[in-house]
Amino acid sequence: METPYFKVKQLTDGVYAVIAKPGAGAMSNSGIIDLGKEVLIVDTFTTPDAAKALKQTAEKLTQKKVKYVFNTHYHGDHTFGNQLFQDAIIISTPETRDLHIEKNRIGDLETEKMEMEAYLKQLENRLINERNSIAKSSVTNQLHEMTKVLEAIDELKIIPPNHLFEEKLVLEGENRRVECYCFGGGHTESDAVLYLPEERILFAGDLVLEKLHPPIYNSEMFLENLQKLSELEIELIVTGHGGIVQKGQINLLIEYLNHLRKIVLEKENDLSTIRIPTNYADWLGVDGFKRNVHVVFNELKTK
Repeated sequence: METPYFKVKQLTDGVYAVIAKPGAGAMSNSGIIDLGKEVLIVDTFTTPDAAKALKQTAEKLTQKKVKYVFNTHYHGDHTFGNQLFQDAIIISTPETRDLHIEKNRIGDLETEKMEMEAYLKQLENRLINERNSIAKSSVTNQLHEMTKVLEAIDELKIIPPNHLFEEKLVLEGENRRVECYCFGGGHTESDAVLYLPEERILFAGDLVLEKLHPPIYNSEMFLENLQKLSELEIELIVTGHGGIVQKGQINLLIEYLNHLRKIVLEKENDLSTIRIPTNYADWLGVDGFKRNVHVVFNELKTK
């Protein structure tokens, strides 16, 4: 099943991965989980139109109303669609709720539009001269995604989570048990995951990505978080961006972060000489590796 915004893949009875189509207005992945008498959604996309399609798809697949929404973290590509679920119980950590209100606040609309238009023009200009195929794909996708956000900005309403948990929350449905965990941050100040223990399925948000440089808030926190995730019994992971992967993807990201920290320590006096290692040369993300080098450098410098 698919819509203009995403494709749906059934993982097991009543559990669906919702995989965003590049540049279409969803931007991040989502999930639909039939608990028995009610339905849970994992993350809500970027634009209202994509979120509306998500809600309609969930209700069509399950023949039930959405009762719960789970926000893995505060970034707009995972939370802007909350406005389509205002009658649901929207779950997050307290820090994610606070960051969503603070960081995603929409100020003066005309100013917001002008700033976004300037950013889009910058991306367009970069595409003219970009010769690297991976960088070109990354910039093209970012241009398409942010154009969709600009087109929807008049409709956007920031709806914060209304049900908070600190470290663990369990939902006991008629059909299955859902466990929500927050082991800290790494990608943001607070990153949560949703785990189905019987099915051994993890909805990881942006703690686990595929073929994409993970935007880093703090690499040490990120590593600690991934290590705790690796202790769960997992067969399938729905990534925040990318596809459906196996547990080994966690180890790959641990290797990436350790490799990055090692490189930065070795080259801290001349970051300009650092090049993307061959293992990650085909990973997407607008200046993702370069950004991560500087984040890790500033992080390690303060120690």
